Amino acid sequence: MNPRLFWRHASADRKGTAPGHSVAHRVPVAPGGVSADDVPDLVARTPRPGVPARAADLHDRLKREVSELAAIHKPSASDGEREAAERVAQTLADAGARVRVEPARAHGTYWMPLGALSLAGVAASLLARRGRTARALGTVLGGGAAAGVWDDVTGGEHHVRRLLPRRTTYNVVAEMGDADATRTVVLVAHHDAAKSGAIFNPAIAETLARFRAEPTPGTERHSPPVMFPVLAGPALAAAGALTGSKLLAVLGGAMSLFSAAVFADIARSPVVPAANDNISGVVCLQELARRLATLPPKGLRVLLVSTGSEESLMEGMHRFARRHFPDLPVRDTFVLCVDTVGSGKLLVLRGEGMLKLYRYPQPALELIDGLAGQLGIDLEPNVMLRNATDGLYALKAGFPSAMLGSVSENGAPGNYHWPTDTPENVNYETLADAVRLCTALVHRLAQRWPF
Repeated sequence: MNPRLFWRHASADRKGTAPGHSVAHRVPVAPGGVSADDVPDLVARTPRPGVPARAADLHDRLKREVSELAAIHKPSASDGEREAAERVAQTLADAGARVRVEPARAHGTYWMPLGALSLAGVAASLLARRGRTARALGTVLGGGAAAGVWDDVTGGEHHVRRLLPRRTTYNVVAEMGDADATRTVVLVAHHDAAKSGAIFNPAIAETLARFRAEPTPGTERHSPPVMFPVLAGPALAAAGALTGSKLLAVLGGAMSLFSAAVFADIARSPVVPAANDNISGVVCLQELARRLATLPPKGLRVLLVSTGSEESLMEGMHRFARRHFPDLPVRDTFVLCVDTVGSGKLLVLRGEGMLKLYRYPQPALELIDGLAGQLGIDLEPNVMLRNATDGLYALKAGFPSAMLGSVSENGAPGNYHWPTDTPENVNYETLADAVRLCTALVHRLAQRWPF
């Protein structure tokens, strides 16, 4: 085993390592650092050890690494997810990082808890049309189901999942830069893969794009709030039971039944290759590790994190946050989520959230927008995601943070949760731009901390 790679068990102390293991390597810091004025040209300098001289060489390596990880069958909290985590960890260790794999307990799906809560909404709707005692029970059942949905999809504690079977998920945590620095940059991607389902058919996004009005400059564009009906179903059923309204009860029951059917279809659907979502983000971190090993940032610690079970609603990030956030000072930590960066055009989200919308801090947005402009990278502007990424946990915890993603011409990530999410359909120019932007961001933060 590579001496830089070791396992850390879930029971290990937050600040320590797994019993019997130690960190054997520390990356040296280049004297003098990098001038802030040099950052835009940083990744263009050639030749340098470990960095290809031609863009074609970089694209070939990115495609090879995307293909290797996409070939692994890796649903959340599975043996395949563990295999992907081990491969990512080894690649980061080979690049010079100090790496550990952190197992944690997770449920590993979202369709089971949300499907069960939707069925509870159906039951509440039926109880709403019976006697007083049944209506009282329907009110409690529907209200409890709605509260469970809210907790499950908004970066909560996943209380309902504690009643469901659990498996092991695997987070990869790699450290680079100055281990004694007071400031830390955390870059997060995920290596597990989603299941498909009819709701993710690209034809839906294409149809919505045809009817979407062209936004005026400066206006925000929101993705469809797909979880609103999941919450509204049991909530309306509870309201119908409480008030005796047959209309509310029927409407809530219908919405809950539809949601349950969607989740059942996802449960029976295959796991996608996940080349874009989010092996592209993982490979971005792997390439970034090579560049940071060649020219480490001075006075800055960098954590490259690849989570498991993101596709089961960020369970891996929840475990990482619970274990590591208490040791990361909020004012001295910046978190960048790198998710799905292989579509046609990069973007920096203005905010995200499946139900409640959380906005990213303006100084972080201005920083990355400015760097992208200096690098000649055109960003899709003003996008609000009515979904959620691993970045949500850092955002809710108050860290300076941002989320780097990408979209296709239809305004959605390319081949999102669809069997065509394969290495052949990744835009490697966009992925290479993500590498350049992440590299420039780390070195800019090492020179000037704006938060």
